[in-house]
Amino acid sequence: MQPNARRGIQLGVSLVLGAALLWYARRVIDPTALTARFREADYRWILLSGMLSVVAYWSRAERWRLLMEPLGYRPTTFHSALALMSGYFANLLLPRVGEVTRCGVLYRLDRIPVNVSFGTVVAERIFDLLMLLILVAFTFVLELDRLGTFFTGFFHSRLAPVFNNLSVITAVAFALLVGTGMLSFGLFRYRRAIRRSFLYAKGRNFLRGMAAGLLSVRKLRSPATFLFHTGLIWTMYYLMAYVLFFATPQTAGLGIRAGFTILVTGGLAMAVPVQGGFGTFHLLVGNVLVLYGLSLPDGIILATFMHTSQTLFVVLMGGLSSIVVLFLRGKHPSPAQSPPVPTPESQR
Repeated sequence: MQPNARRGIQLGVSLVLGAALLWYARRVIDPTALTARFREADYRWILLSGMLSVVAYWSRAERWRLLMEPLGYRPTTFHSALALMSGYFANLLLPRVGEVTRCGVLYRLDRIPVNVSFGTVVAERIFDLLMLLILVAFTFVLELDRLGTFFTGFFHSRLAPVFNNLSVITAVAFALLVGTGMLSFGLFRYRRAIRRSFLYAKGRNFLRGMAAGLLSVRKLRSPATFLFHTGLIWTMYYLMAYVLFFATPQTAGLGIRAGFTILVTGGLAMAVPVQGGFGTFHLLVGNVLVLYGLSLPDGIILATFMHTSQTLFVVLMGGLSSIVVLFLRGKHPSPAQSPPVPTPESQR
């Protein structure tokens, strides 16, 4: 299958999935109640959430910049922030293109090779994944009764028919086994031709650059500063959601524990390859808020409120960043050739 066709299918599936989940979540909401909730909201709390977002995104840009220093590249925090917000903006249009977009923007601004900066993106994603897993474990211990009941019931009711069907499980397992065997045979049979191909050489160089980015964590001048920014980012993520509780009377009574639950549930929802978490965020967060005394419509309304405010902020800041990049790119003349790509061996 051609790459463009494959990307088109992935985009189509993502759009359909997001639209279906959003429709499923919104069908229990009274549009009049949703409009009334937005009208009665205290937008000072939304403004505060936006200010906390600025701190989080600045800290993320600075942390990304720190990862590139050991590789010999020193972009400014401003350029890193522009690239970061442009990537977030791109993610609203196409799923999972934000990482590549931010690396491409940074190449235009500071001529940092995409494969190197992408390796640092992978490195910071690994740390964020570890933070999310730690928070998931902490929140499950904190709210074991509520979350255990929720996730057991939520997934069991939807997946039980599939797992109870032995023929479906057998067919999927057989297909995976056959597919893995055919792929392994093909790679082994044509390994010499593959190694001589242009794509193999390009892929090898790209992976070397990524490895250099990953290994940059070991070369940090100040690991404590990196960890500080990681903690600050996730603290701001928590506060961004928590302060929105006070924007409406119906949710002002939700406590600190509910904030942790929404943080981890929202993080899991945003990990689904759907543009901007549309549908997945509303469905998961709306359902989990039922555990804290809200009705399902009120839970989904709050999820919609939170998601909409954050999405509008990303559209505003990401759109402005993309425009600024267009004006800045002409101020950096293109070099005769890109800087050499560091390899893991050169970093030792």
